[in-house]
Amino acid sequence: MTTTAVRAPQYSLLIDGERVPSHDGKSVPIHNPANNNETVGEVYVGSIEDAKEAVDSAQAALKTWRETTPRARSQVLFKAADLIDGASDEIASTLTKEQGKPFPEALGEVKFSSAVLRYYAGLSPTISGRRVSLSDPTEFGFVLKQPVGVCVAITPWNSPVVLMVVKIAPALAGGNTIVVKPASSTPLADLMVCDLICKAGLPKGALNVVTGSGAVVGEELISNKKVSKVAFTGETETGKRVMSIASRGVKRVSLELGGSDPMIVFEDADLDRAVDGALLSRFRNCGQVCMSVKRLYVHEDKYNVFLEKLSERIKKIRVGNGLASSTRMGPLHSKSQKDKIKEQLEDALQKGAKVAYGGSEPKEEELSGGYFYLPTIATSVDTGSKLVQEEVFGPILPVFRYSTFEEAIALANDSPYGLGASVWTRDLDKANRAADRIDAGTIWINSFHEAQVDLPFGGLKESGLGKEMALEGLENYLETKSVVVNSKGKTRPWL
Repeated sequence: MTTTAVRAPQYSLLIDGERVPSHDGKSVPIHNPANNNETVGEVYVGSIEDAKEAVDSAQAALKTWRETTPRARSQVLFKAADLIDGASDEIASTLTKEQGKPFPEALGEVKFSSAVLRYYAGLSPTISGRRVSLSDPTEFGFVLKQPVGVCVAITPWNSPVVLMVVKIAPALAGGNTIVVKPASSTPLADLMVCDLICKAGLPKGALNVVTGSGAVVGEELISNKKVSKVAFTGETETGKRVMSIASRGVKRVSLELGGSDPMIVFEDADLDRAVDGALLSRFRNCGQVCMSVKRLYVHEDKYNVFLEKLSERIKKIRVGNGLASSTRMGPLHSKSQKDKIKEQLEDALQKGAKVAYGGSEPKEEELSGGYFYLPTIATSVDTGSKLVQEEVFGPILPVFRYSTFEEAIALANDSPYGLGASVWTRDLDKANRAADRIDAGTIWINSFHEAQVDLPFGGLKESGLGKEMALEGLENYLETKSVVVNSKGKTRPWL
């Protein structure tokens, strides 16, 4: 008896409200990082022509969508959130297969994306300007808030759905249209989500998705003269390239880039809670989170007991396929990610670091086909090593000891990045002083590193430019225009 191999599903581009193949018909497989032999789906690879067509479609839809009332736009976003919730298990399963994170994390990401849509659905009807009294009593002014225009979102592979939706939702709420270029290795769940948003009642072309490489599709979208704003999440060096290209057209840019978040545990902290915070903030999504804890500083009086507690707890993290119910940490996303963190750890070891736990691939035979790596604690790490100076996008946590408050703050700020940081203490005065002194866009006090839709999120220094989420996220997609009205029809004599 002959069996027929089941072909992986084919995923098309989304242009002008239709699912279409790329112009040249080229497609590539998307593999499961837990088992690189498994093909999750085939996706068409967009070209420059596809990118141009998507931008033209967004430009054509702009007049209709910007003239749609904010309340009507709000209803579309609410419906989109409902549609995504209805398909959340299927989307999350696809996300786990293409990205690697455990299913509960993937489901949480999809659910949070729905919450983001509802948040901006609620904000859309509140968009308004203001009337201003001027010094001349015959004149008055008012301020208009209007859509920026055609926007582009370029999104990463680590949290592809939510980091896409935090760009789509405020853009659409503000009356803009948008073209999305998802990461080449994780486009499937993004396409599913965008398809549902379109089905919620958007005019054709208001939301488009073009897959493909950054060097081809990304650069065309950024440089296209019809595009007014670019929102990018990814590596810092790539973000600099995006900003450089966008500057040629003086386009609006928002950048959410790399991070090397410090965590400071003061001598009066609740150590058990701090251990919980360190584990969750470092090892979720296999450490592949821009705002995860990447440098842990513990007061010298508590260092040994904290390290003992951390080492005992880390042993309970079950590594495995993200679809297995027992898994707490999935694989790294790719071979290049795995090779990179191994290189960073080896550099630290050559400079005198020690491995307190982990530091290798798991030994189980069933995990040999994926990009798995054990959660790892490193000590005695030289501050000049790659493990400290570079962003570490994997499950390695260097732990340091310090003596004084001033030393802790100096160590926390000794980085080109400034995305987030956390401090753990029972002394709120000390916490407030630390929050004021640390150079980071978000400071968590006795809380793990997690973004909140109600608060602006974005970094300082080389961690980015602009904010996402909250009211500030919506402002990124609104143009401010001043209008002066002479109510009496008078003019001032000049000659």
